[in-house]
Amino acid sequence: MGQILVTGGAGYIGAHTVKRLAAAGFEAVVLDNLSTGHRDFARWGSFIHGDVADASVLDLVFGTRQIDAVVHFAAASQVGESVLDPLFYYQNNVQGAVTLLAAMRRHKVDTLVFSSTCAVYGPPFDGLLTEDHVIGPLSPYAHTKRMIEQILEDCVRAYGLKALCLRYFNAAGADPEGEVGERHLPETHLIPLVLQTALGQRDCVQILGDDYDTPDGTAIRDYIHVQDLADAHILALAHLRSGGASGAFNLGGGQGHSVRQVLEAARAVTGRNIPERLAPRRAGDSPRLVGDASRARSVLGWRPRLSDLREIIATAWDWHRLEPHGPRPL
Repeated sequence: MGQILVTGGAGYIGAHTVKRLAAAGFEAVVLDNLSTGHRDFARWGSFIHGDVADASVLDLVFGTRQIDAVVHFAAASQVGESVLDPLFYYQNNVQGAVTLLAAMRRHKVDTLVFSSTCAVYGPPFDGLLTEDHVIGPLSPYAHTKRMIEQILEDCVRAYGLKALCLRYFNAAGADPEGEVGERHLPETHLIPLVLQTALGQRDCVQILGDDYDTPDGTAIRDYIHVQDLADAHILALAHLRSGGASGAFNLGGGQGHSVRQVLEAARAVTGRNIPERLAPRRAGDSPRLVGDASRARSVLGWRPRLSDLREIIATAWDWHRLEPHGPRPL
């Protein structure tokens, strides 16, 4: 197989995926504008500083490299920000994807794995969500992901594109070898916020609403280790290259944990007091998102290996205890 173009490969999930691709014998080309990614995360493949929405950059990449497939992560991904600035999200995420697909078609690259989200699903959220659950995005961010899924479905029919959409539940944890982890500026994800509070970098953890229709009133999420997500992309590429059908797959652990349960697990892992404070709900959030990943297990042969919540948090804790010392050198 030739090279794999990984857009957004200097970000949290992208960098973990590039590392796993390298370990599996693939040669990755990372394209990232570093708006949210980090240069020191792009160490397991060649790096190109550029924007996926820049057609001239894409033509240079495809014209000078032997790209066989694309893994597309590059996107803005903050739910709250998308509610406040939806036009930026539609322009950045949807236009970027269309520009990438047009470049792939010009250069006859026909295989793509897309980083989607469980947020494309709509209510009701009871039970495990399968890929056949009703589609009903609740935020502009989620709408952009669903729009891109629809664009991919149309391109599969019209052009013979081979595409898999991987609908993540909540990515969490860090590389067990400690070489890459979660670093967002600003940070909005629960587990790193909790661990930064444990380290004294924050005064407290904000619980965004305790009036959801859940057992303890706080939102429930399905946490999946980032390395397990990364491995799913390799299996997705193999599936498409072997003639497997295009489509969408959930990636989740099938177990839901509330905000308060995450806090208690983090206190147990760290052995530290983690202060909390109640705050209003965040616009666009769902009360419960827990996924059924049976299809990924049966079709892709995907098996999460780091599925215990405390184990996931422990890998993140190991990372965050080193992270205050700053980015790793290249």
